Amino acid sequence: MKTAIVIGVGPVRGLGAQLCTRFAADGLKVIVAGRTKSAIEAVANDVALSGGRAIPVIADATDETDIVALFNFAGTELDLAIYNAGNNTPGRIIDMDAEYFERSWRVACFGGFLFGREAVRRMLPNRAGTLLFTGASASLRGRSGYGAFNSAKAGLRALAQAMAKEYAGEGIHVGHVVVDGAIAGDKIFQRYPDAASRQEDLVSIEGIVDAFAFLYKQPPRAWSFEVDVRTSKEKW
Repeated sequence: MKTAIVIGVGPVRGLGAQLCTRFAADGLKVIVAGRTKSAIEAVANDVALSGGRAIPVIADATDETDIVALFNFAGTELDLAIYNAGNNTPGRIIDMDAEYFERSWRVACFGGFLFGREAVRRMLPNRAGTLLFTGASASLRGRSGYGAFNSAKAGLRALAQAMAKEYAGEGIHVGHVVVDGAIAGDKIFQRYPDAASRQEDLVSIEGIVDAFAFLYKQPPRAWSFEVDVRTSKEKW
């Protein structure tokens, strides 16, 4: 049975969880990975109730031992790996301490390196597989007040692009999905209760998941590296 790993899974109405739901519905066994036991178990249970197969695994995206163990657990049928871990780290550069900046980079970029490296190592023997990364507006442009986040996400995009070029000839499709705007999910609704009344300003989770599914299903003679998703109201 083909296997998918999604890391960076939080609330059931979050992007990571909805990616798990979609690919389980498409017939993949999904490994639901994240740091919070209760969250990943809730998502795995939700997938199971829908008739899919999902296994929760606790893993820290920035811990090399965790990531190696995660991919060892996945086995030889790994066909899809999605790096959805990230953090939003606002602040002015002069006010940041070094640890704050480095933590942003470790989650958004270094973790992507660990995850991407192990994914490709498992996919190369079969000369097939898809590795996808979640990007953001910050992947493409610097913004005042978000220097740490901008640099980390831009670094992740450059890493993904390098991997796409490095391993395409060996059958590995690497892609990057730019989410240009706030996502209509549990995180923003919990933080901003009024957000539910203005969903037209928020990016649809289902639409983002469609972009990931589009990249996953592309044939080798028609691969894309990047898809960007935003609302019709977004200024870009």
